Amino acid sequence: MTASLEQLRRCHFAVDLGAARTRVYVKGVGLVVDQPSTAAVNTRTGALMAVGEFAERMTGRTPDYIRVVRPVSGGTVVDIEMAQRMLRQLIGDRMRRTLRRRPRLRAAACVPHDADPLAQRAAIETLVGLGARRVELVDTLIAAAAGCGLPVERPEATMIMVCGAAATQMAVLSLGAIVTAERVPVGGEAVDNAIVQYLRHQHELMLPSQSVRPLQLALHGNGLTPRGPESTEIHGRDVATGLARSVQVDTAAVRRAVQTPLTAVLDGIGKVLRECPPDLVADLADRGIMMVGGSALLPGLDQMLRQATGMPVNIAEQPELCAVQGLGEMLEGRIAPIALDPLHA
Repeated sequence: MTASLEQLRRCHFAVDLGAARTRVYVKGVGLVVDQPSTAAVNTRTGALMAVGEFAERMTGRTPDYIRVVRPVSGGTVVDIEMAQRMLRQLIGDRMRRTLRRRPRLRAAACVPHDADPLAQRAAIETLVGLGARRVELVDTLIAAAAGCGLPVERPEATMIMVCGAAATQMAVLSLGAIVTAERVPVGGEAVDNAIVQYLRHQHELMLPSQSVRPLQLALHGNGLTPRGPESTEIHGRDVATGLARSVQVDTAAVRRAVQTPLTAVLDGIGKVLRECPPDLVADLADRGIMMVGGSALLPGLDQMLRQATGMPVNIAEQPELCAVQGLGEMLEGRIAPIALDPLHA
């Protein structure tokens, strides 16, 4: 699935279509789009009302005839036509005209590690609709590892964990390829949903869907660790009366609610390590795990993984941009393949 470096150097732009955000990198220009993967549509006329940040703010605040949609789910395009319309608006007319001037326009796209042929085809069709004559697919794990500076070309183990909005992927890499990998359908959205459900059941409090980030309100300071604040105030709407109400929430209980979905992530890491050759596991004891993706910034998640695995856990400098930066490094030709000396008889 992962294209060769020579094929990627011929590409003119790259797209990272994520469940939460869409990012576009143009060769020679840099990152030109970093917006939520959201579009607002007028159901009466079919017209596109807004995309990106503006459409995200419209969630839960629109009249009946305006629908806010997400054409990408779990890193897979579920509505090709809407994804194409969203990308056209996000890229803009000027940049689209610049790209179309390129002869035989080529594009690259990130796809999840275990993406089936239908999901791969959906990513290709989306970019073909933007004018691309050829589309190269790159495994998200490989792109993210390259974007955060891991030495993926060397004959030594590196472990990466891509924490997305809808899923978490983890893999052990060596010699520029994936040795063993696992994908768990638990991400930042599952953690947020666990907090929302806890507040609804225990405190009869409903949180606004987009205006309040429950994670940042309930887990601040040291987050998932016991050293965090003992309680925090949450504002929302009473389930019974519908009136605005605020409650004091015990953060220890919130931490327990959050750790329930994260158990699947720990199980996935354990499975990857069990399937990994012993020599590579020995390398990981020193290097540890590199966390990338927007959900890697979940407060205290790195400490929880460190305690559970006993290995060093690091967070990339800009974790949410690692995948698209890795694609950009490949497009610009800054990543060189490993050079092997020819064998002489």
